Amino acid sequence: MRLLLFLTVCQYAIRSVHTYSVSNPNVVLLMADDLGIGDLGCYGNRTLRTPYIDRLAKEGVTLTQHIAASPLCTPSRAAFLTGRYPIRSGMAAFSRVGVFLFSASSGGLPSEEITFSKLLKQRGYATALIGKWHLGMNCESSNDFCHHPLSHGFDYFYGLTVTNLRDCKPGQGSVFLKGIQRYLVIPVQILGVTLVSLAVVHYVGLLKVPFQALGYCLLLTAISLAVLIFFFYHFRHLNCFLMRDHQIIQQPLSYENLTQRLTTEAVQFIGRNTDVPFLLVLSYLHVHTALYASNMFRGKSKHGLYGDAVEEMDWSVGQILNVLEKYNLKNKTLIYFSSDQGAHIEEISSSGEVHGGYNGIYKGGKSTNWEGGIRVPGLLRWPGVIPAGTYMNEPTSNMDIFPTIVKLAGAQLPYDRIIDGHDLMPLLQGKVTRSKHEFLFHYCNAYLNAVRWHPGNSESVWKAFFFTPNFNPEDSNGCYDSHVCFCHGGFITRHDPPLLFDLSRDPEEKVPLTPKTESRFYEILRVIQLAVANHTRSLQAVPDQLSWDNLLWKPWLQPCCSSLFQSCYCDFESEDSLLDVHSG
Repeated sequence: MRLLLFLTVCQYAIRSVHTYSVSNPNVVLLMADDLGIGDLGCYGNRTLRTPYIDRLAKEGVTLTQHIAASPLCTPSRAAFLTGRYPIRSGMAAFSRVGVFLFSASSGGLPSEEITFSKLLKQRGYATALIGKWHLGMNCESSNDFCHHPLSHGFDYFYGLTVTNLRDCKPGQGSVFLKGIQRYLVIPVQILGVTLVSLAVVHYVGLLKVPFQALGYCLLLTAISLAVLIFFFYHFRHLNCFLMRDHQIIQQPLSYENLTQRLTTEAVQFIGRNTDVPFLLVLSYLHVHTALYASNMFRGKSKHGLYGDAVEEMDWSVGQILNVLEKYNLKNKTLIYFSSDQGAHIEEISSSGEVHGGYNGIYKGGKSTNWEGGIRVPGLLRWPGVIPAGTYMNEPTSNMDIFPTIVKLAGAQLPYDRIIDGHDLMPLLQGKVTRSKHEFLFHYCNAYLNAVRWHPGNSESVWKAFFFTPNFNPEDSNGCYDSHVCFCHGGFITRHDPPLLFDLSRDPEEKVPLTPKTESRFYEILRVIQLAVANHTRSLQAVPDQLSWDNLLWKPWLQPCCSSLFQSCYCDFESEDSLLDVHSG
């Protein structure tokens, strides 16, 4: 009897340990920005040093066909947080601009959307976002914070609400200058010539033009130009700032030891929460331009400032791995590493230095749905639960993280909306061999651009393009004249029938199939068109968060740590550092 009781207790204890090991894990999500899949050693790079990221691959699972839900930052990150295609939340643009550019825009991730951070917080997780957000901030006033990370389930935020742009770093040029010259200078010149001509015509008596109307036109033009000049002259102060929770602590942002500061915040968050389950999203500014690296890494890589930034990010990953081991949390923590989209290959500095990454064998890059724009690193490690050193070539998506960690935390998936991601654990643990993603839909902004089909009875991965971007120069691999490729009008070429590739045989998307080279050509396209029809029927009309009205700068929404007339300047970050030094 005592032996039976002893065995029962042992079984219960073993079952309890097993249950703990595969539920309520700590979750660390590491998200790079514009990192190419070919930039990492574990994906074949032999010239950049990424030992800590490579260690994640060695100790976990490497996804070789991991797909971003969009080739642009804002929609990709919205999909990552919600597990849903960005078109479902209004986070996919019908206009040319597909991301938020200004801190005083009114669009953002709607409060009705359910993020994994909200669900994990409800399950008792401590939650933090450190680094880049890029999903909006305010709606109607400069401090309503309706789109802020703290309104979407994060307990703690330290980072940037918009993104890291060339305009944020003196001497790095501007992403806006070419657009301003192309779209504003000529219209202003035409307007000026028109007003002067009307004044002359009125003066010589050929046509009577009311001076009051001319005066109003001149005044309106002058005010508009003054606001425009003021905004772009002060862009760095208005849009490039660092926040802690709801408070701006550094405006404009300083790049001095920035990655070290972000890493310190992440390490301290882990240290504060060793006794409770936690969710940490460390969203790097690396390697989006403006590129930067601290003195410890600057000039040390074989690929200029871009390589320095990659290697500094790898160091930061190593710091996270070390602190998990320090607190004996390694076996209790699921780690995921990825990038929000592929490398931005058109990034060339004013001096001609390549500031964009490497997408390996894959065509295109950021802003396109060629594989180079959406096939991203996908590394997951959880010792004892996920087998080490394994590779999976099944199609997976960054939307899959949502259901994966929500289920692990014991939370319920939302039943009132479609979740497009699928739980990865059965695939990662080898319980199934096929991805649940029979189809993946690739959007260029709000326009359905391509469809991926992985039939259940085949190793083929078919990909059909309804339109493709027009590269410029034509024989290049990107849109160098416009800095990114656009999604409509004269910027694209439509295909009827669609271009068709089999990625299992042609991952570089070099040779489109034809009815002569693929006997099932029309049958494949019919299945894909049926899937498109079913998918389209599942979409519901939602407010467009990236409309021109929501994208434009609104002065009354401008966050400022001092008066707007004092150029929005403060540096509590450096002051705190000095206080720490003096107190030490």
